[in-house]
Amino acid sequence: MMGHLATLKTAKTLETDEWQLRVDLAAAFRLAARYDWHEAVANHLSLAVSTDGKKFLMNPRWKHFSRIKASELLLLDSGDPTTMDRPGAPDLTAWCIHGRMHASVPQARCIIHLHPPYATAIASLANPEILPIDQNTARFYNRVAFDMDYGGMANTDEEGDRLGRLLGNKQMMMMGNHGVLVCAETVAEAFDLTYYFERACRNLALAYSTGQKLHVMSPAVAEKTAQEWEADREQFKSHFAEMKEILDAEDPSYAE
Repeated sequence: MMGHLATLKTAKTLETDEWQLRVDLAAAFRLAARYDWHEAVANHLSLAVSTDGKKFLMNPRWKHFSRIKASELLLLDSGDPTTMDRPGAPDLTAWCIHGRMHASVPQARCIIHLHPPYATAIASLANPEILPIDQNTARFYNRVAFDMDYGGMANTDEEGDRLGRLLGNKQMMMMGNHGVLVCAETVAEAFDLTYYFERACRNLALAYSTGQKLHVMSPAVAEKTAQEWEADREQFKSHFAEMKEILDAEDPSYAE
C-alpha cells in the first residue's frame, strides 16, 4: 500500500513539475515576441521534461509566439520516428534541430533557436566573432561555437546531428548566415543568455557603425569578466522571475 501511495505521489510531482516547465517555456515565447527576437511564425524553443532529456516540450507548428499558451505546447519524444507522420506534427526544421539535439546533447535541456536582428546581423559578417568591447560582449568570450557552413534550411536529421557536434560543450552557437542557438539547463538561464547575447551583438553592431577602431579588451581581462559572469548564479533567475511578473500583470494568458 505504501508503495502504491509513493507511486501516486511521484506521478503527481512529475505532473506538477511538467506544468511549471510548460509555464516557464510559454513565458519565454511571449518574451521573445516582446523583444522582437522571433521570425513571423517560425523559430522554435524547446525544453526537456525527462531525466534523459529525450522527451521535450516544443511550440506547435506555425503558432505566433505572442499567442502561445502553456497547455498548447507539444510533448515530443526524440526517439519516436513517427513524430512527423502524425496530425499536429511540429515544424520540420524544428524537429530536425531540436529532436536530434535533445537526443544527443546532454546540456541542451532548454534550446532556443531564434533570428534576433542584431545577432543575425553579426552572424552575417565574414567574421562573426563577438569581440570583447564591453561587459556584455565579454560574457561570451571564447564561449561561442561558430557554424560557418550554412547550407539551406535545417530539414534533415543529419543537419541536426551536425549542429549538435559543432556545439560541443558550449551553450551558444552563432549560426552563420542564419541566427543564433542557445542551450542551457533551465528556461531562466537560456532566456538570460539570449537577452544578453542580443544586447552584446547590438553593442558590437553600434560600435562597428561608427567606423572607428574598436577598443578590444585584452584576453586576460575578457576571460576574467566572463568568469565573473559565470560566478553569478542568481541574477538570471531573478531576471526571468521579474519578466514573468510583468507578463502576469499585463497578460497572464501564457500560463493557461
